[in-house]
Amino acid sequence: MYEQMTLWDYQANLSAQQDSIPEEKVIISMDGEVIFYKNYFNLNESDRLFSELYADIKWQQKTIQIFGKRNLLPRLTAWYGDEGQSYIYSGIEHNPEPWNPALSLIKERIEKVAQVRFNSVLLNLYRNGRDSVAWHSDDEPELGQNPIIASVSFGGTRCFSLKHKQIKQRKVEIDLPHGSLLLMRGETQHHWQHQIAKTTKSVSPRINLTFRIIKGSRSTL
Repeated sequence: MYEQMTLWDYQANLSAQQDSIPEEKVIISMDGEVIFYKNYFNLNESDRLFSELYADIKWQQKTIQIFGKRNLLPRLTAWYGDEGQSYIYSGIEHNPEPWNPALSLIKERIEKVAQVRFNSVLLNLYRNGRDSVAWHSDDEPELGQNPIIASVSFGGTRCFSLKHKQIKQRKVEIDLPHGSLLLMRGETQHHWQHQIAKTTKSVSPRINLTFRIIKGSRSTL
């Protein structure tokens, strides 16, 4: 059972981690840039953040229309952010819930390395191996020309796959473990698609957070 995290804990952890950024690994450097930080959040705070998010986020199971038929998304989702930062993808409109202490902590920590201020976050809860997200790019107009997407994972490890849109043989797979950060920027969303595929393996629930900047309101730190 994961521990609950108090506001004091958040502030203490933020202060303790302020000057240390884990080693980065460049995953993609052509037609975009994808950088991986395996242990961006330490084990104790990752456990606590998972527990907090799992319990307190207003999770929903949305429906999506495919070929005229309504289907439940194979995962739970939530949208949080600054007031007015709504987001539409796959015909689903998300209106933001206000930031809570856990999300504010995570946002502040990853903005150190991303060097931007995020104004919104899409959360996905993958309950088991049957939950997934299909091939797609984060290229909606609201995200601007070359969006910066910061993807944080807590909970069970899942395989993250990327494939080049034009060069079909170019594919990348990487496991995203508990406490990791994956940063996608530059022309990545123009040239690459990504997915979390279903798996028959026994996997623990996973929470993924993709921090974004809506409506071209990017500001550098």
